[in-house]
Amino acid sequence: MHTLMRQMLISAALLGLFAVLGTGMVAVTHEATAERIAANHRARLLRSLHLLVTPDMHDNDLINDMITVTDPEWLGTDKPVRVWRARKQGKPVAVIINSVAPDGYNGRIELLVAIRADGTLLGVRVVGHQETPGLGDAIDASKSDWVHEFDNRSLNNPDKKGWKVKRDGGVFDQFTGATITPRAVVKAVYKTLVYFEKHQDELFQQPARPVEAIQHE
Repeated sequence: MHTLMRQMLISAALLGLFAVLGTGMVAVTHEATAERIAANHRARLLRSLHLLVTPDMHDNDLINDMITVTDPEWLGTDKPVRVWRARKQGKPVAVIINSVAPDGYNGRIELLVAIRADGTLLGVRVVGHQETPGLGDAIDASKSDWVHEFDNRSLNNPDKKGWKVKRDGGVFDQFTGATITPRAVVKAVYKTLVYFEKHQDELFQQPARPVEAIQHE
């Protein structure tokens, strides 16, 4: 009986030890994996931002010089929107605003809108959408050059009437069989420019927020 009891206690102790070791290994693996995932995410994000604001245009830490703002009327969502600020020698160069076109054909279209400090567009990229393949997905820079029609545009180029697709009397092309999608993007980019004009000074003056805090929102 004593021998059996001793064997049971030894087995229980070994199981407990293995459980502790296993938990520790999982925790260490999770931490290492999380760090790699975060690093990969940062690298992908920086590549996306640098497509619009090239590295030679700024000397600040573009990713960490970031704030969040909220304006459902002009930015297309009632959730916080990320804004990255580019500076060179401390002077404002541009912002990249992660605004939303809420009225795409199949739902919201997520944008990166890069605006120079003088109010002209460096460019626009679509970074999230569910538009119809072969029709609405031409808003994606990997599928067509359409999104480059925004390059160097501003609130005065064209004027307000021109900030529409051609079918509505504007200057921007629509897609054959898919007018709703480009119409939504044109309207969202225009509204983002209006938002920038209204809030330019405060966008550059707000203190940057810790990336960790924003990631948990």
